[in-house]
Amino acid sequence: MSSAPKAGVRRPGQQPDASGNGPPPQQTLTVTDNRTGSTYELAVTDGTVRALDLRQIKTGDGDFGLMSYDPAYMNTASCRSAITYIDGDDGVLQHRGYPIEQLCEHSTYLEVAYLIINGELPSRAQLENWVHEITVHTFVHENVKDFMQGFRYDANPMGMLVASVGALSTFYPDANQIHDEQVRQIQIIRLLAKMPTLAAFAFRHNMGQPYVYPDNELDYAGNFLGMMYKMTELKYRPDPRLARALDVLFILHADHEQNASTSAVRSVGSTQVDPYTAVAAGVAALYGPMHGGANEAALRMLARIGKVENIPAFLEGVKAGEERLMGFGHRVYKNYDPRARIIRKHLDDVFEVRGRSPLLDVAAELEKRALADEYFTSRKLYPNVDFYTGLIYRAMGFPTKMFTVLFAIGRLPGWIAQWHEMINDPQTRIGRPRQLYTGAAERAYVGVDGR
Repeated sequence: MSSAPKAGVRRPGQQPDASGNGPPPQQTLTVTDNRTGSTYELAVTDGTVRALDLRQIKTGDGDFGLMSYDPAYMNTASCRSAITYIDGDDGVLQHRGYPIEQLCEHSTYLEVAYLIINGELPSRAQLENWVHEITVHTFVHENVKDFMQGFRYDANPMGMLVASVGALSTFYPDANQIHDEQVRQIQIIRLLAKMPTLAAFAFRHNMGQPYVYPDNELDYAGNFLGMMYKMTELKYRPDPRLARALDVLFILHADHEQNASTSAVRSVGSTQVDPYTAVAAGVAALYGPMHGGANEAALRMLARIGKVENIPAFLEGVKAGEERLMGFGHRVYKNYDPRARIIRKHLDDVFEVRGRSPLLDVAAELEKRALADEYFTSRKLYPNVDFYTGLIYRAMGFPTKMFTVLFAIGRLPGWIAQWHEMINDPQTRIGRPRQLYTGAAERAYVGVDGR
């Protein structure tokens, strides 16, 4: 499978080849404003034009200048980033140049987190020190327990996570010194170390169970499982197949360029707030069902279908607009999501431990029939990462309300790396999009008795 970038997703610095023996084409765009007849030359860099260059296109001295209008940033690059590369047409996902398939096969989540945040894979000594630093910071202040206990017994774990991550800024007030490299590094360690602890505390609170402290003899995923599920046993030892499957799931969610939650982290972070508050914004964005709730929706869809024999009627309902095919299609991927293939490989390991879900047969047959139907393939509706994650999370014993929390733990390195990259980018400015005003023109105020 080729990983050559397509038009519009060109790697930075890559320019199209010149044809023939003549000089390379000029990297500019000539624009003629038919309102005035004026012509402008706009520089083309990395396949883009700068939106501010449009401001020179005016109808007169009193004109503000031309703006671009792009709801949801469908065709607007909001930043330069060296972290994650996606080729949606060919289903390619790379972190710092490394294919996601290789990272999931050979690396651990914390090693991938180091790569994403620091730009290179660590040496053995660097990795050992990195893992040690994160491990010894997994405990949270005892006041955090009191904070958690203030929530209702049935509080959604994601709501608790949003609040508790943001609250960490009050425990580490030096975190607002974001231009001090050493201060930044310790906050990064703390975030990676304490997020699973906060997530597990939220789950235990929701279940009415006592909080379980971290066990620093376990690895990252195993420790999280222990804080979730340890009961009366003296020593919790997770099944290594479950711990590895969870570690891979975390890797698969580690970063995915400028999605809604990452954009939220960058937007809030552009105010130069501390990283805990910026990451809390990412958690809040992920809380939305259109972002972090897709795997839950896919699982509900499979449960509603129920049996393999019900699939043809369901697909006909999708075509008629009466049903929604959840877990298929993606804003970026127009091919099979590479993360979905990787998850599929780990389902058997989890089912070997927990027992096979009858919904797996429904999912496999639904995928088979959809990919054999021109209606769906012509619309680029291929399985995405959310199609199988709900099944594997459910098989591992996680309640549905925890699915998005697991997503947040996995996405944390990406949020941190994007925030860190933004802080060091000299082109960073406080986020402040323009708008097109569509309201009333100026009018005189009328007193209440005259309305």
